[in-house]
This record gives sequence, structure tokens and C-alpha cells, in this order.
Amino acid sequence: MLLGIHLTLLIGNTIPLPAPVSLLESLKSIKVKNTDKGQDGFEMVFSAGKSGIKDIMDYPILKNPLLKPFNRVIIMVTLGVTPKVLIDGIITNQQFAPNNDPGQSTLTIIGEDISIMMDMEDKPTTHPNQPDSLIVRKIILSYSKYGLVPNYPPPPSNEVPLSVQRTPSQIHTDLDYIIDLANLHHYVFYIEPTNVPGINTAYWGPAKTLGIPQNPITLNMGVHTNISSSSINFQYNALLPTLIKGSIQDSITNKKIPIRIFARSTPPLASQPPIIPGMSNNVRKKQGRNKGGVDALKAYSQAQAETDKSTDAAVTASGNLDTLRYGDILRARRVVSIRGAGQLHDGLYYIESVTHNIKKGDYKQSFSLRREGIGSLTPVVPFK
Repeated sequence: MLLGIHLTLLIGNTIPLPAPVSLLESLKSIKVKNTDKGQDGFEMVFSAGKSGIKDIMDYPILKNPLLKPFNRVIIMVTLGVTPKVLIDGIITNQQFAPNNDPGQSTLTIIGEDISIMMDMEDKPTTHPNQPDSLIVRKIILSYSKYGLVPNYPPPPSNEVPLSVQRTPSQIHTDLDYIIDLANLHHYVFYIEPTNVPGINTAYWGPAKTLGIPQNPITLNMGVHTNISSSSINFQYNALLPTLIKGSIQDSITNKKIPIRIFARSTPPLASQPPIIPGMSNNVRKKQGRNKGGVDALKAYSQAQAETDKSTDAAVTASGNLDTLRYGDILRARRVVSIRGAGQLHDGLYYIESVTHNIKKGDYKQSFSLRREGIGSLTPVVPFK
């Protein structure tokens, strides 16, 4: 951190290149949001001014070909000596705000991550005799020109539907269909840049609630505190957790089979989950929907996924980090520890989203976290 924090902006049509100095000098601020719900996005605000009679017809920045829609943008930050890509995206929107006061006119460039290119065209088609994971891989590989590399584990039920029973049918865009398939398995889908500019990981799988936690978020601990002046906020919604019960007509045996879920199946982040087998008097119960054409294993997998999803965000936390004190980039879609909030709210959380707010001389990160219950799994959160 002795070398400071530096911003790198790559922009262009097919292959983004370093932005010219003249463009960087007019850059006022950048905002990047990474999230596991929907698409990542960015916003760049530029000063829009005129410098003389040669600019009498229009603002020069409005004619800059680098800022036209559907150009590609890569935003990187370097903390010390390590460059990290925040987003690889596409310009989708321009907002021009002229102002009577000199130097106050602005041009705002808005964009979304590469997945927006998967959402440009409805593609009605069928995928006969193919499991969901193979369909997802096939679609992702068709966008290899954007540097997409598929990354997914096989789902719990990797059923290969026979065409005589059921044929997976796609109606809307590739992105819509992949997200629909992810929801069936309680999966997430997102495109995340690697630290090699132009190469992106297309992840389709369960939320990554396992792994080495990032640097801890710290409050009420003197010089180790890295939360900015605004305090962190916790919420516990006891009405979200839901148990699924019902029955289905098994497509293989043609018999009616009961389906009932008793607990959450994913790895715990909290010591006191909202659903405990045999102690579910105050937990919502929901009748499962009887979806025809599926076998018992897939029906059970879908019911379990619905219960898991209902408990994901029973406890949420939001706040702001001082990046210089934190000393790193907080990455969404991973796990982080909180310390200094007390035993019930300390411990591991899944990072649902992070918003990077960057200006000259200032870099803040706001975050949203979630987990299934209260209570830390460990007695202490170690320092790093």
C-alpha cells in the first residue's frame, strides 16, 4: 500500500486499449457494482467542457469514438503492485447533462458486464437429450470471442431427459435460459473477470460459501477498524425461511411419491440456523408445486433448492469500507469474516454485492452480506 492505489482504464471496440491521457484527465468518478444477482455494472462520469472557438458546434467529448455504445471497457485498480480487474463490460447508455456554470457539464457512461451480449437476441430452440450442465457449457462456449471460460460443478441431479419424455426448450435469450436453469438448482450465474484483462470466468453453480475468507471486516477495534465512519447495519428476517412439502407423480415409475424437506442442505455459515430438524414450529411451510415430467430425484432436488434459497438471506449486513485501511479489494460472491460486532453477529458471511466508488484521492467500497442465521461458528476471528 506504500505505492498507493492506481486506476487503469482500457477501452475500445474489439480489443480495449489504455485510455488516452486527455480522456483520463476529464474523468471525475467511477462506480463499479459486482453482484451475484443480475449483471455487474459500471458508471463513469466525465467533465464535458469546451476549450475555444473550435468547439463552438458541440462538446468534444460527445464526439469521442471511444465512448460510443457497445464499446468494451475494462476497469482495473492496482493496490501496491497487484493489478485487479473490477469489471469487463460493454457501454450501453450515455447521459449528457449540460450546465450553465463553467466546468459543470457532465457526460455519464453506463454499462454492464459481458453477459449483456448474451441477452441481445431471443433464440427459440430445443436441447434434446442433454443435461442442464451440458446445455450451459454449450451456450457459454458460443461466446468465446469475449474471453468466456465456463466454470461449473455438476448439479446434484444431472438428469439426461430422454426426448420421448421431455425436451428442454429455450424460448428467450441465452442469458434468460441459463438463469432459469440456475434457479432450478438454487445456483447462481455470473461472469467474473480474471486478473488477466480480457479473460472472464462464466460461473454457473452454487454460491461459493466455502473457501478461505477474505481480509476481515473490522469495527470497534481501534486502529484495526476498517469500517468507514458510517456504522454497519444488521437485519434478521425470521419470516423468510420456508420448508417445502408435497408429492409428485414420478415420471419413471408413474407412482405418487411424497416430497418433504426438513432442513437446509448447504454448508452453514452460522451456528444458530433458523431451521432445525424437529424444531420447526415457527417456520413457514409451503406446499410444493407438482411439476410434471420429472423424476423423484429431480423433484426432491428442486424442493431442497427452494428451501435453501428461502434461508440464504435470513440475516443480512450492509456497510462501507475504507479501502486504505482495509488494504485490499473486497470481492463479491465469496466469504468474509466480521469481527467486533459481538458473538451473535461476528463470523462468516457470504458477500452478495460490492460497490466500488472511486474518485481522485478517494476510494470507498460499500457491501451487502448475508447468511442463514445468527451466531459465529468460531470463538474468534483471526487478524490478518
